[in-house]
Amino acid sequence: MKTGIVGYGCYVPRYRISVEEIARVWGQDAKAIRNGLLVEEKAVPDIDEDTITMSVEAGRHALARAAVEPAAVGALYVGSESHPYAVKPSGTVVAEALDITPDVMVADFEFACKAGTAALQICNAMVVAGTVEYGMAIGADTAQGRPGDALEFTAAAGAAAFVIGKNPAVVIEHTTSYTTDTPDFWRREGEQYPRHGGRFTGEPAYFRHVVGAATSLLKKTGYTPADFDYAVFHMPNGKFPLAVAKKLGFSKEKVLPGLVVTSIGNTYAASSPLGLCALLDQAGPEKRILLVSFGSGAGSDAFVLQTTDALSTIRGRAPLFEDYRQKKATIDYGTYVKLRKKLRV
Repeated sequence: MKTGIVGYGCYVPRYRISVEEIARVWGQDAKAIRNGLLVEEKAVPDIDEDTITMSVEAGRHALARAAVEPAAVGALYVGSESHPYAVKPSGTVVAEALDITPDVMVADFEFACKAGTAALQICNAMVVAGTVEYGMAIGADTAQGRPGDALEFTAAAGAAAFVIGKNPAVVIEHTTSYTTDTPDFWRREGEQYPRHGGRFTGEPAYFRHVVGAATSLLKKTGYTPADFDYAVFHMPNGKFPLAVAKKLGFSKEKVLPGLVVTSIGNTYAASSPLGLCALLDQAGPEKRILLVSFGSGAGSDAFVLQTTDALSTIRGRAPLFEDYRQKKATIDYGTYVKLRKKLRV
């Protein structure tokens, strides 16, 4: 019996702040930053939005598309690097709000930006093993960047959720991971902002692991880039996924449908999952997709996905990514600072 995605959903906050506005405050060249990152603006959570609230919204949409009773979900995992509590799970609140409790396995996952795809792998494995009938995997983040740091131009907010089960709309054919101890990005307990290794986050971190995971998966399956209709890579900015696609031999056209997510910034654990949501919103049946995440620290998860006829049936049951992308309100830097609690009194 084939297993995979029976329902998916996303959520993006409506507030946006532009690259120009952030650059204006710090006296930087907005045009150079925009061209260097291929990012124009980013999504900013409202004062009452966090990883939990966004996970609930995305989870509701995933359940609506899956058309399954919440009680049938036997496992729920929330992947994020911005869980609201240092000690208290996000997953219990999400499961309660979605009416999935009490007969459910719940855990919070952490592995930087690949925490959501790690949850996806485990949910699929549990369904394959027969441990649960359905599992829900969520990737969500309200990412922070130190004021004036390069991350401030891209660190955004969003969530994506997937219900995994049998008779899927999107089959998970294969998956593999590539992991090393590469400390390119970190934040110790109690620190407000993460730190990063500058250019070290590129070649030895992002590119090595994304290429490594994709190459390993292609070798195991016997597929070549020509066998895929689309590819979705982790999107810390707009330039990296295009560069990694070129390295692997994928055309720009195969990457662009998922790359639309960079229009709202880097949503960290929701980045490649949101890219997949944006792609599933428009993909036809019998389309093969390569999905590769990246998480600092460092590792990548790679998937071969295959769409089915059921995808068009479930698509209209919940809001599309484009609905959220278009519904926005632009804010200034002062409002952004207030919403993100960057001023400590």
